[in-house]
Amino acid sequence: MTMNFFRGVMGGQPAGPQPTGAETIHKLCDRVASSTLLEDRRDAVRALKSLSKKYRLEVGTQAMDHLIHILQTDRSDSEILGYALDTLYNIICNDEEEEQDESEDENAQKHEEDLGVLFTDKFLGDSESVTLLLTLLEEFDFHVRWPGVKLLTALLKNQCNQVQGVILVSPMGVSRLMDLLADSREVIRNDGLLLLQQLTKGNAAIQKIVAFENAFERLLDIITEEGSSDGGIVVEDCLLLLVNLLKNNSSNQNFFKEGSYIQRMKPWFEVGDDNSGWSAQKVTNLHLMLQLVRVMVSPVNSPGATSSCQKSMYQCGLLQQLCTILMATGVPADILTETINTVSEVIRGSQINQDYFASVNAPSNPPRPAIVVLLMSMVNERQPFVLRCAVLYCFQCFLYKNQKGQGEIVATLLPSTIDANSISAGQLLCGGLFSADSLSNWCAAVALAHALQDNLTQKEQLLRVQLATSLGKPPVSLLQQCTNILSQGDKINRRGSKVQTRVGLLMLLCTWISNCPIAVTHFLHNQENVPFLTGQISENLGEDERLVQGLCALLLGICIYYNDNSLENYTKEKLKQLIEKRIGKENFVEKLGFVTKHELYSRAAQKPQPVFPSPEQMLFDHEFTKLVKELEGVITKAVHKTSEEEKKEEEVKKTLEQHDSIVIQYKDLIRDQDTQIQELREQVSTLSLNSEQMQNQVTQQQSQIQQHKDQYNILKLKLGKDSQGLSSSQGEGAHVNGLHTEELGQLREEVEELRRQHTLQHTQLSDKDSLINTLRCGAAAAAQTAEGGAGGFDNTELLGEVESLRSRVQAQCAEINQLQTERLELIRRAEAVSSAPASSSESSADTVKVSELESRLAAQTTETERLKEECRGLREGHAGLEQQLASAQSTVAIEQTEKTKLQQEVQESKKEQDDLLMLLADQDQKILNLKQRLRDLGETIDEDEDDLDARDQFGEDDDDDEEEDEENND
Repeated sequence: MTMNFFRGVMGGQPAGPQPTGAETIHKLCDRVASSTLLEDRRDAVRALKSLSKKYRLEVGTQAMDHLIHILQTDRSDSEILGYALDTLYNIICNDEEEEQDESEDENAQKHEEDLGVLFTDKFLGDSESVTLLLTLLEEFDFHVRWPGVKLLTALLKNQCNQVQGVILVSPMGVSRLMDLLADSREVIRNDGLLLLQQLTKGNAAIQKIVAFENAFERLLDIITEEGSSDGGIVVEDCLLLLVNLLKNNSSNQNFFKEGSYIQRMKPWFEVGDDNSGWSAQKVTNLHLMLQLVRVMVSPVNSPGATSSCQKSMYQCGLLQQLCTILMATGVPADILTETINTVSEVIRGSQINQDYFASVNAPSNPPRPAIVVLLMSMVNERQPFVLRCAVLYCFQCFLYKNQKGQGEIVATLLPSTIDANSISAGQLLCGGLFSADSLSNWCAAVALAHALQDNLTQKEQLLRVQLATSLGKPPVSLLQQCTNILSQGDKINRRGSKVQTRVGLLMLLCTWISNCPIAVTHFLHNQENVPFLTGQISENLGEDERLVQGLCALLLGICIYYNDNSLENYTKEKLKQLIEKRIGKENFVEKLGFVTKHELYSRAAQKPQPVFPSPEQMLFDHEFTKLVKELEGVITKAVHKTSEEEKKEEEVKKTLEQHDSIVIQYKDLIRDQDTQIQELREQVSTLSLNSEQMQNQVTQQQSQIQQHKDQYNILKLKLGKDSQGLSSSQGEGAHVNGLHTEELGQLREEVEELRRQHTLQHTQLSDKDSLINTLRCGAAAAAQTAEGGAGGFDNTELLGEVESLRSRVQAQCAEINQLQTERLELIRRAEAVSSAPASSSESSADTVKVSELESRLAAQTTETERLKEECRGLREGHAGLEQQLASAQSTVAIEQTEKTKLQQEVQESKKEQDDLLMLLADQDQKILNLKQRLRDLGETIDEDEDDLDARDQFGEDDDDDEEEDEENND
């Protein structure tokens, strides 16, 4: 019985009536659902697979749930899983080739597609089905993995967004699919590429995940392994996937650039000398590679990202390689066209890339610039239309934000630079502008307009261009020749004038005279131009001519808006009166508005690249649409304005100009003040650093003084013992004398070192004094700028007090010098004592001298304390003066906040002055401390040393250190 059943299924001749396909499928589904033996279920699923293509609707309707159940329950048997997956693929996939072979009827094809979507929706009714399918893809068995990949690809083709959503939220869903690229079986890897292509369509989140799963590295490796541009369909699939990952995805583009993958694209474009016989696959691969480069530098990307990629392409030599293809021979036309478009976007807006492109020469004899060779193709009517559009786009990108390049192009038209022996870009543009081919006219006009875009200098320079029309006639300007062609075209309008030529010339004229009053004056100076424009606008013509009328209205509106009223007959007011009388303001505005309502205008405004289905539809340029959008509103307002409104606007403009000039003056003043403040801050920083250094030196010297004091006390004790021992033992005296002499030598060396250090310190303090004087002058000047002027006399008194304090310091230094002289005398006596026994009378004389020095030192200490109190009073008085100055300054009316900032800086400068005065007080304190130490050590200080310190007010520290060293030696 079982054999009869399968015989009937497989096409045998059983006894009795033949069952229908639906009945057979129903029985097979029952067998799949009810059989307990795995072999029976496997055979039933195999039979369903064989029927799934012929009876797609029946199998899909009856068997899908059973097949999904098989995937869930029979995971251990790879064979039945493979049959089930193949069956599901057959009922879900829309095999386009079979559809074309089996039926040419479009309705039948539509029905098949609807079945695929229907069964896909049924499969996706439970989101766990997709998760189950992702789990099955982890199986390494070929019979499970391969049909699983094909099934998931078919699901994505039919319901991309829904399947993407399930995969995106599935744990490790994208990672499992990325593992397919590492499969050693090429058929699975290749179908995995197709799967990832469908998965990454239009989903930025999945694109990012795939990119960060190291997709770029893997895909570039596959492309290299397959032979790059010479590879097969696999290279094409990899490139399509790369385009999906990078297009309109700034995150992935940045990741691609930062990963140095742009550099790995350069070898793709290495072509040999013999470029004949390219295969169709190589052409496709290279076309996709060029498209991938364009994705990275597309004008729709952010300017920063595009600029960064352009820079990388120049640095790695990719641009140079593309230019090599551009100038190579034998390259297929469509590859050459796409290469021109790619080079265009690589150099667009990048000065360094544009400069390089200007330097590229074609391999001809003599060499010609690549720009000239390309322009020759653009104005040649025998060249393919798409190639001419690509050359125009390349020329536009070369001039985009490139004033240097614009100047070079315009210079080739000027009389002084024309070379009769060579063909220049300017000559080609003029030739195209006045040729019989309307497409050449349009392309040359647009190219020349781009040489003038946003460049007032070149607009004025182009007015100098003169053209020789015929022998015996004087030359005419280029501007006049353009208007002559327009008026001649109007005369033959009834016989079919070429609208494309007239539109191109009108766009050139509008771009030329916009924002250039001198060009407007030159245009209006020709008495025929205004009547021609008004006549064109006022007529009632056909649909095509209405576009010309709108552009004429735009040109006349520009003549009004940018008119400087230098021509008495064509001032703004007279032109508006002319419009009102001959055209009517409402009619004028209506004609002007027709330009932006044109279908081709909207199409051209979408992207910079000129892409047109046919030459006849090539009417508008992208940059010109921006100009129209900018000027339409202001021209409409200018036409409706009355003379009184014009006068008021002029007055407002003058007021604004005056205001701007005042603002500029204040900005300059603020800039100067900022510079001065910065200089003061630098000086304060320098002073602070010097102060810290001085503090460190003072600390070191204090420690050294303490050491010398200890040594002095030790030596003094030894000196007393030596004086007593000399009367009893000559041998002991000799021993002490030797020790004393050695220590005296060491102390002298240390004193010399301290003297050098104090000399350096004195130099630094002298520099500070000069800086203090500079700051005083700056503070006095800043205080005088405040109109109150309340603090001027206070600063004068403060300076007088500082000078008085300095004179006292000098007097004290002189006294210290006297003490140093007495100390030297004492050292000499000590040496005499060490060389011979001292008499008791001399010892008593020394004792009296020491007592006298101690009393004098006590008196100096008292005087020092009094001076310190006076210094404190001066500082408090100075603080009070600062408060008075701040109060006076706060009452002054200040016009700018910047001036207030400067006054605050002046206050800071005064505080720095206080710090410097405190430094002087610290120096005074140090001098008094040194005197006190000398007196404590019992040194005799002579009055003659005052003269020395009067010349060097800070040198007393060095002398004190020398006295201590010499006394210690004594």
